[in-house]
Amino acid sequence: MWKGKGVLTPFDDYPVHQTSLPLAHAGGGHPDHYDRFWFNGYRDDLYFAVALGTYPNRDVIDAAFSTVYGGVQRSVFASGRLPLDRSETRIGPIRIEIVEPLRVNRVRVDAPEQGIVADLIFTARTAAYEEPRQVRWAGHRLAMDVTRATQLGSWSGRLRTGDTSLDFPAAKGSDAVVYGTKDRSWGIRPVGDPTPSAPAAGEAQIFFLWAPVNFGDRCLHYMVFEDAAGQPWSETAAVLPVIGPEVAVFGPGTAAQPLRRVEHAIDWAPGLRRSKSARLTLHLPAGGTEHVALDPLLTFRMRGAGYFHPVWTHGRWHQELSVGGEEHRVEELDCLALDCIHVQQVVRASWGERRGLGVLEQLAIGPHAPSGFTDLLGPSQ
Repeated sequence: MWKGKGVLTPFDDYPVHQTSLPLAHAGGGHPDHYDRFWFNGYRDDLYFAVALGTYPNRDVIDAAFSTVYGGVQRSVFASGRLPLDRSETRIGPIRIEIVEPLRVNRVRVDAPEQGIVADLIFTARTAAYEEPRQVRWAGHRLAMDVTRATQLGSWSGRLRTGDTSLDFPAAKGSDAVVYGTKDRSWGIRPVGDPTPSAPAAGEAQIFFLWAPVNFGDRCLHYMVFEDAAGQPWSETAAVLPVIGPEVAVFGPGTAAQPLRRVEHAIDWAPGLRRSKSARLTLHLPAGGTEHVALDPLLTFRMRGAGYFHPVWTHGRWHQELSVGGEEHRVEELDCLALDCIHVQQVVRASWGERRGLGVLEQLAIGPHAPSGFTDLLGPSQ
């Protein structure tokens, strides 16, 4: 006789099933299945990021909120047991709320012990843009199988970091507007402590650029993964129309305007694997090219949101609830340590007469011939 295993959740009452299993069963049981919210916000002198991930086959949920302001990178981290109800998108002092799907989110942080308190509203400026599915194998083992949806937007609300309190107006077209990006991704990628296995064959290598940029009348999105020779194995580039509050954020009529391709040129900072400047050459659908110059204003080390963090890496079990924090002067993080080379830089963008603000994410591990990288983490030759 069948005996239920108690894995039904409130979402099972909605007609959203993709298989014959309840929704609590994810990714065919793969231990590296994840489902993550990522947001960033930025202006000339400020950057903040929030990440919240669930790892259903590890029974873990974790989150982080981090700021760069006044020459200091400050973070709060939280980790614990994953609730059975997936609508509980909160852990410890960090909470993400879906106010209006694919249009409005609320982020709340109550961590005065770590120097961070926030109540922020993200409002999309573009429809959701689905990047191409990213699949990568390590020999016969599936290492990566990811879907990501990106939206550009703006923030309103309040943020306290350290002793400084900041208010973000909702007014549009103002220099005071805080722009940002929402990234929803899910699938399989390395998370948590690795499962026991033989070492992967070959040299570790990843080269990744991700550049969502806000302009007044439109947005630009570019993403590429390249192999050691500089050949792309996944890439996308599109111009995204800025939408009003009554325009649909999904479905027919929200199609992006794809570019034929984009070429990137990174001027790497001496002794580091992050840019001193960058340039994108856009190949337009109707022919011809245009150029976008990206000039970095400040740098966020992604360890602040858990990426490659030696303690708070994504998906690692700590205990039923664990909360911590850290604070660094940014110059302390100017190094080639694994937990410091994955960065997002706030960039001032120039595209003809247009001026915009965005981020350039960079992750370069292992060799990359066009950049002059020849070893695992060293600078260019």
